Amino acid sequence: MPSRRRTLLKVIILGDSGVGKTSLMNQYVNKKFSNQYKATIGADFLTKEVQFEDRLFTLQIWDTAGQERFQSLGVAFYRGADCCVLVYDASPSDPENFPFVVIGNKIDIDGGNSRVVSEKKARAWCASKGNIPYFETSAKEGVNVEEAFQCIAKDALKSGEEEEL
Repeated sequence: MPSRRRTLLKVIILGDSGVGKTSLMNQYVNKKFSNQYKATIGADFLTKEVQFEDRLFTLQIWDTAGQERFQSLGVAFYRGADCCVLVYDASPSDPENFPFVVIGNKIDIDGGNSRVVSEKKARAWCASKGNIPYFETSAKEGVNVEEAFQCIAKDALKSGEEEEL
């Protein structure tokens, strides 16, 4: 039987505008995908209850807009985060002390022929930065999204503080 104690874990997703961060969140939380692009204004978040090793967790997944004009959200956005997800284009400064996960999204497009970053290159980069977990996903088709967020929840749990909800 799951523990009645519930842990709140704040996960932040970083990456340039248009890489599909919102699609990943919606696929994981709502099991839905939309082809319509809607830019995130400032920041947005979704929550999902998850069970891991007979314990309940609430993942609070935050997405920040990739546009530079919203970079002033900075400190407030990162405060209290338990895990950070990089959807390309970001580099961790200290991966040993803060959990990161890298997601290569939109693997369903063009059979991978128009990729800017190859899977091999992404995996090599992650390995060179202290073996950061790497996932190839398709929010549209639901490929590896669940597995990526299971890893995210596990890593966030390692660094998160428990709160009674």
